[in-house]
Amino acid sequence: MSRKYTLEFKQEAIKLVTEQGYSRQMAAIALGTSCKNIDRWVCEFKASGELSKTKPTLTADQEEINRLRKENERLKMEREILKKAAAFFANERL
Repeated sequence: MSRKYTLEFKQEAIKLVTEQGYSRQMAAIALGTSCKNIDRWVCEFKASGELSKTKPTLTADQEEINRLRKENERLKMEREILKKAAAFFANERL
């Protein structure tokens, strides 16, 4: 009995291999599917690029989580800049 995979699942599998540097075997193990499936999906993607055209729809919660993660990264970067500026000006006074 063959298992049906959603387009979103296939897209995530392809991203693991093409964007995140997973080997096809590591992606297959991580996703609980066969290496043959990963090979086929990546080959189809490279041949046509069709799987990347349709973005999976995100729920409102997923969108909010993504927005908050981006904001968190920006705030961390700003904090580091402020730390460095404070240290610079503290040393300058001496």
